[in-house]
Amino acid sequence: MMKPAKDSLDLGILVSDIEASLNFYQNLLGLEFVGKTPVWFGTMHRLRFGTSDFKLIEPNTIPPRGAIGVETQLGFRYVTFVVQNLSELCSKLMSEGIEFALPEKEIRPGIRIAMVKDPDGNIVEFVERT
Repeated sequence: MMKPAKDSLDLGILVSDIEASLNFYQNLLGLEFVGKTPVWFGTMHRLRFGTSDFKLIEPNTIPPRGAIGVETQLGFRYVTFVVQNLSELCSKLMSEGIEFALPEKEIRPGIRIAMVKDPDGNIVEFVERT
């Protein structure tokens, strides 16, 4: 059984356009830039959200895209950010022309969510608990 060394998970994502991805995650969503590190298959750009590291990887060779969407194939399908300002964030993303996979909605009492697509079509979920 695993024994956690911190209270969060880290995630690595291979991206096709590092500038577009950095703009989305760093400038639009507000993740903090931590550093840039060479890895054996490209360059890792580490961003932080709370105690989680969100690693955007610019590969030396861009692999083919997988299926886009939550229900289109098995495997990790989306990432969730728990936020305190869902409506404000959704308004900002709409004004920037970000494509929504699921507009802001209440899924059960006290839980509101929205899902958008990042520059590569990955699904990014936002959850607000009141």
